[in-house]
Amino acid sequence: MVNQEKDPLSLVFSALADPTRRAILSRLARGEASVSDLAEPFRQSMSLPAVTKHLKVLEKAGLVIKSREAQWRPCKLNARPLQEASDWMESYRAYWEESFDRLDAYLKIVQQGDYRHE
Repeated sequence: MVNQEKDPLSLVFSALADPTRRAILSRLARGEASVSDLAEPFRQSMSLPAVTKHLKVLEKAGLVIKSREAQWRPCKLNARPLQEASDWMESYRAYWEESFDRLDAYLKIVQQGDYRHE
């Protein structure tokens, strides 16, 4: 069994499983932002400490890099782990394409009436 705490891919998928964290990543894809800027869209539904916890999950997964510039703590997206997750998923594309091709061929046979119940 793989230890999710040490498996980078598991950390990335776990981080991406939450819609708040995906929204934070979407915002960071447009450029650096402070923690308070990232928390702004969520201020009606969650506290700043809750947003900070989401950021910590994203940092642990390597998706967010936080730096310090005087009093400002800018966060920025690190897309490399997303590329690694995409590469992993891509390895299954051939399987799904073959499955869909077989399904498509079967449906054409059924639609043409060539299918015989036995």
